[in-house]
Amino acid sequence: MSVNLETNMLTVSPSPHIRTEESIPKIMWNVNLAVAPAALFGIFYFGLPALITIAVSIISAVGTEYLIQKWQKKPVTINDGSACVTGLLLAMCLPPQIPFYMTAIGAFVAIAISKHTMGGLGFNIFNPAHIGRAILMASWPVAMTTWSANSLSKVDALTTATPLNILKQHGYDQLIQVFGSQSELYKALFLGTRNGSLGETSTILLLLGGLYLIYKGYIKWQVPVCMIGTVGLLTWIFGGSAGLFTGDPLFNMMAGGLFIGAFFMATDMVTVPITTKGQIIFAVGAGFITTLIRLKGGYPEGVCYSILLMNCVTPLIDRYVRPVRFGARR
Repeated sequence: MSVNLETNMLTVSPSPHIRTEESIPKIMWNVNLAVAPAALFGIFYFGLPALITIAVSIISAVGTEYLIQKWQKKPVTINDGSACVTGLLLAMCLPPQIPFYMTAIGAFVAIAISKHTMGGLGFNIFNPAHIGRAILMASWPVAMTTWSANSLSKVDALTTATPLNILKQHGYDQLIQVFGSQSELYKALFLGTRNGSLGETSTILLLLGGLYLIYKGYIKWQVPVCMIGTVGLLTWIFGGSAGLFTGDPLFNMMAGGLFIGAFFMATDMVTVPITTKGQIIFAVGAGFITTLIRLKGGYPEGVCYSILLMNCVTPLIDRYVRPVRFGARR
């Protein structure tokens, strides 16, 4: 609401009345920038297959969005960076040597089904990149769990398995034996010299990217801290009774896709609850489900499914934690 001083006319306009210099393209391209260091490390570590996977995923995601918007006769918004983010994050969740046509199908599903059938950017219920990954996991489980060998990785000793796979199948003692010592295991997890999905290897680079987004104010620190902390706490408490000893909290916090999921997927501003309280509930729930799948489930990793399941209850969380209107009773 504003007053025109020349005519003394009162202008009433709908909320919100907050002005900001931030825009969707600016936010999305900053997210791309935050993910870029870990993606570049993946290309350096896994080589040409990683570059092909990233390129195919981004091109497929952007191309799908372009074709859909042209078909619907809507303004083409591929320059806002949102489709590029989806393609990049999907690629980061895939094995480096996955066949390129599978990557293209995953990107198509992420954009066409998870995003545009819901109404486009801002209306999707689920994180598009994780929907693409989940579809690929259900359709081609062997390809999605086949990891490429790398001469820099000590995990090659067990048929290029990931650390979580070794832990699930052979136990913690075998995991330590493969890496030589617990300190070497932590070093490999922190720096990224281990097998896994293209973008889940380097904890330090994912952490730096996440801290950049927190500094810019695009995400809240409570979400990654609560999700990662919940996994660490629960695996420390219950890991000893889960068989094969999985109760090393530091390992469980750095292993798998927890860091990329906590910083870049669980914080998706479209699918995460609005309030800080709601986001904390969301993050703790995602951490709990991740731990449950890791300790008791058939899969060694559960980050993708935990975030998608919590996406389902985001509207319910928002409903029960929304602030009370001024003057009203809860």
